Amino acid sequence: ERITQTVEITKHVVDIEEKGVKLRLTIVDTPGFGDAVNNTECWKPVADYIDQQFEQYFRDESGLNRKNIQDNRVHCCIYFISPFGHGLRPLDVEFMRALHQRVNIVPVLAKADHLTPAEVERMKNKIREEIEHYGIRIYQFPECDSDEDEEFKLQDQALK
Repeated sequence: ERITQTVEITKHVVDIEEKGVKLRLTIVDTPGFGDAVNNTECWKPVADYIDQQFEQYFRDESGLNRKNIQDNRVHCCIYFISPFGHGLRPLDVEFMRALHQRVNIVPVLAKADHLTPAEVERMKNKIREEIEHYGIRIYQFPECDSDEDEEFKLQDQALK
């Protein structure tokens, strides 16, 4: 009997406090994404979820009682790319093209510690070329302040 794989959306809430600043972080995980044999429009539940959260926030902001509004919008999508292959899969391209206008996408090369530094560099360059080729807009980290020292600027550039 065939088992149908669905994209399940699970939320994990974590309270973080750093230097007296309290932050509630909600991680939305999608286990099962891309695992099915037929992945046609498997990104649709993720896109629908993002749209629902924005619509709910808009309804809350448009209401009369706006004091206790919870912001459950999705602000960033960390998209893990498989290191086993030769760049982006068609599913990766389809997903990012469907969502890049809805949410900031930060592509991350998953399990990069399985690769040599040269392989990581080749893979990153290939992924960057494909992202540009397909017209996918990814999050561009802001420039660091001009008053930072040179060592910090170099470190910032390397991370980007």
